Amino acid sequence: MKRLILVLVAAGLTGCLPVRRDTPLVGDLPGLTPAQARGQVVYMANCQQCHPGGSAGLGPALNDKPLPGFLIRFQVRHGLGAMPAFGPKDISEADLDALVEYVVRLQGVR
Repeated sequence: MKRLILVLVAAGLTGCLPVRRDTPLVGDLPGLTPAQARGQVVYMANCQQCHPGGSAGLGPALNDKPLPGFLIRFQVRHGLGAMPAFGPKDISEADLDALVEYVVRLQGVR
């Protein structure tokens, strides 16, 4: 039930899509904070293969879904659909915090 509610909230938030939509990010993001830079490293190691540059690949695009940080954390930890869950042994809590900051920054690039 909790998962259904989170999915419905996430679906409702997609009405406020950013301009970039499904365009992949090419190159580095300018002005990353140290936490976002760490998050970029974690992203490249765990997410880039399925979500290249934030766009759709094997997985759906990330840069057209303005999900809040707590939903990104939930998705990473629990997975959804074909996305696997990444437990604390896969991505530490500190790395997950950094990853969330990076994904939120990735969503905001126009």
